[in-house]
Amino acid sequence: MSVFDTMESEVRSYSRAWPTVFTTGRGAVLHDEKGRSWIDFFAGAGALNYGHNQPELKAALVEYLSGDGITHGLDMHTAAKRDFLERLRDVILVPRGLDHRVQFPGPGGTNAVEAALKLARKVTGRHKVLYFQRGFHGMTLGALAVTANPMKRAGAGVPLPDTAPLPYDAPAVDEERAVARLTHQLAAATRSGPAAAVVVETVQGEGGVHPARPGWLRALARLTREHGALLVVDDIQMGCGRTGPFFSFEEAAIVPDIVCLSKSIGGYGTPMALTLLRPEYDIWKPGEHNGTFRGYNPAFVTATRALELYWTDATLEARTAVLGERVRRALTETARRHGLPAPRGRGLVWGLPFDRPGAARTVCEAAYRRGLLVETAGADDEVAKILPPLTVAEEELDRGLGILDEAVASVHQAHPLAA
Repeated sequence: MSVFDTMESEVRSYSRAWPTVFTTGRGAVLHDEKGRSWIDFFAGAGALNYGHNQPELKAALVEYLSGDGITHGLDMHTAAKRDFLERLRDVILVPRGLDHRVQFPGPGGTNAVEAALKLARKVTGRHKVLYFQRGFHGMTLGALAVTANPMKRAGAGVPLPDTAPLPYDAPAVDEERAVARLTHQLAAATRSGPAAAVVVETVQGEGGVHPARPGWLRALARLTREHGALLVVDDIQMGCGRTGPFFSFEEAAIVPDIVCLSKSIGGYGTPMALTLLRPEYDIWKPGEHNGTFRGYNPAFVTATRALELYWTDATLEARTAVLGERVRRALTETARRHGLPAPRGRGLVWGLPFDRPGAARTVCEAAYRRGLLVETAGADDEVAKILPPLTVAEEELDRGLGILDEAVASVHQAHPLAA
């Protein structure tokens, strides 16, 4: 592995936690070049909701490439893009009463957020954007300005102006008090100038797996309207079924002004991002926001097939709810045995929190040695974040949860995890 150490930048991170050379993957299992295997509770940080190399998605992609289908098209019209837009409209948007326009801002989630922030400022004529404590929205300068993590913000090397944080929902506080606190803080944050937008994750992923309550989200939508700001929901990691429904905000019955999608919208790990915007806010001038790889046609192909396979009925959503409850029960038992805080999550995203900073990192390292890939979350690596493919087999899910429990037990025995 010396070539990675001598040639790749020091900025790499996941390869430090999982020091091997991976070669193949299928479903929820990865293999390395030495023949070892791991159950994947990481799923490409949420980019592989349908697993590694799903056969029907792979077949669609291979057929398209074998037929010399257009790969690079910028924003030109292509048959693959038409098929995707029609399926997105008919399978996802119209059944949910959404009439949002679709913008292809570039291949990554941070591109979707950048476009959303620029558009909100253009629509309102305002500069300030409000975000939430512990929130994460990307690493380019605009998205980083609404990301809360101090270490990541410090990497910018320049001030990150025209943004301000708000308190996120806290289930330990009753909902009425949480809404009152939000109301007060939002008013305080806008005294020096009105806000163009409020950007929110309905479940904070990188920040430690913190779900917001539906009532709190509805209050946020109302307050945002009252302040004349746009509501931007970052559904990059929690969309495409991660919490159960296709959009994570469906449970709250809100309609965001702008929705950011990426990661699993491509279906196969193929890079694509969308910024969905209400038609009345589609005031871009041609070419005013663009990107060379905003029209990656292989991603249109796999995304279209994924919508056809998984979202024409409620089977996947129902299965995610069942498996999510299975995860909740298992993690609750692990937490009970070791005196840990209760797990947090929704659908198939769960966090197992620890009282000691850095403890989750030690647990995840122990899990890796036992054959499980699971990452940390939270500013202090204090949460083990469970993010398996939505298509994970039940026996693989149970085996992975068992490995995680063993890892917690081994670390707890050496160094008690409970406060």
